[in-house]
Amino acid sequence: MSVTLPAETKSEITVEEKLRALYKLQVIDTEIDKIRIVRGELPLEVQDLEDELAGLETRIGKLQQEIDDYENSINEKKNSMKDALAMIKKYESQQENVRNNREFDSLNKEIEYQTLDIQLSEKRIKEFKANIEAKTSLIEQSKSTLEERTKDLEHKKSELAAIVAETEKDEQHLADESAKAASKIEDRLLVAYKRIRTNAANGLAVVTVNRDACGGCFNHIPPQRQMDIRLRKKIIVCEYCGRLLVDPEMAEEFGSNQ
Repeated sequence: MSVTLPAETKSEITVEEKLRALYKLQVIDTEIDKIRIVRGELPLEVQDLEDELAGLETRIGKLQQEIDDYENSINEKKNSMKDALAMIKKYESQQENVRNNREFDSLNKEIEYQTLDIQLSEKRIKEFKANIEAKTSLIEQSKSTLEERTKDLEHKKSELAAIVAETEKDEQHLADESAKAASKIEDRLLVAYKRIRTNAANGLAVVTVNRDACGGCFNHIPPQRQMDIRLRKKIIVCEYCGRLLVDPEMAEEFGSNQ
């Protein structure tokens, strides 16, 4: 369990000690980054596959609901056709007892109307069945894709679990060491360190001067600033990228090849 130093204790630390603490924190965090790089994009790939599976399952559910709705509509049309046929028989029976041509023609129009209604229902039933066939085909395709993606997800999860099992202990140890190192750095510097690290593509907030250049952006560092960096009396940042600069000898102290 890490213990945070009191503010006054932190303030009494020399600039050199602050630089050393910052560089140590960077070395530890870089090791954590390396572990996460080994893990790669797998966590994102697993999440994407899980999202895709959820989307496919939702799609299959919606397609099945649409099929159910079409089948209900077909049943309604069939019932409507039965009613229309019954009405036609009724009107045909009534035609046998009409008293004049006007009544006959009126019944004949009702029969024609019911016949048209039956034809329309038959047309709609064909359309519904065609839609059901199309939706069924889409469901089969989606289920096939779902099966493939499920296998992919199981493989990715297994791969991720193996990597996590291999690196989890080391990562946790490094995370504890990172917290300990961070506890020795004053809040102002720690906030700056985290901000720079977040904005840096390679996660490097503290870099050494290599071949007269910043180890982060590779811009030239003037001789006078290099002298100040070697003296370790000031916190110096690169005027181009904003990274904190330390001398190469400090990297050697930590056995870092940065």
